Amino acid sequence: GFLHSSWMHLIFNMLALYIFGSMLEPYIGGIKILVIYFAALVGGGLVEIMIHKNHSDHSSVGASGAVNGLVFAAIALFPGMGLGIFFIPVSIPAWAYGLAYVIFSIYGIKARWGNSGHAAHLGGALIGMLVALVMYPEMLSTNYLPILVITLPTLAFFYIIITNPNFLLTTSFKKEKPVRSIDHEYNYRKAQEQADIDAILEKIHRRGMKSLTRQEKEALEHYSKTRR
Repeated sequence: GFLHSSWMHLIFNMLALYIFGSMLEPYIGGIKILVIYFAALVGGGLVEIMIHKNHSDHSSVGASGAVNGLVFAAIALFPGMGLGIFFIPVSIPAWAYGLAYVIFSIYGIKARWGNSGHAAHLGGALIGMLVALVMYPEMLSTNYLPILVITLPTLAFFYIIITNPNFLLTTSFKKEKPVRSIDHEYNYRKAQEQADIDAILEKIHRRGMKSLTRQEKEALEHYSKTRR
């Protein structure tokens, strides 16, 4: 949580920490900022471990989860404030930034975009927001709509992962068709053919030969020839 992969990684995190820490400090004080920071740091790390416990090639460093905790704490308390992105001279509502970041992180986790720690970012953001709401529960009734817009997709994603761990075995959101070998296809066709013949024989046993349709008789005749 205190190591960074590059100087740029460190600079961006410290810049975000300074901006949002300075913004929150007059309203909630330094002690609560530290509580949110370390809660998000630990919570984000635990989420990262939970999601990537079966990915032996995954690694992640940095304090982004903790910093995101402060960012999303600010969003929970002041969802209507304007946030600028880098050097673009246009601001967007904080809640819209939060929703976009959640969607980006979810996609990054699923697609396994590098070792950027998307899970820690998302976990830290959620923990930071929840801790801020525990400290100031009245904000839940005041800002309930933007808070729900941000937290519901995150909680739904975590629910899917917990109830269906295989969801993360692929990097696509689309259901992938199973790849079948030639032997598998042959065995599948033979099994399907045998099932059809068994159904025809059962029909003969119950209703007699005259009950068969022309297609069923042809299928039975073809099967008899292949068995000779």
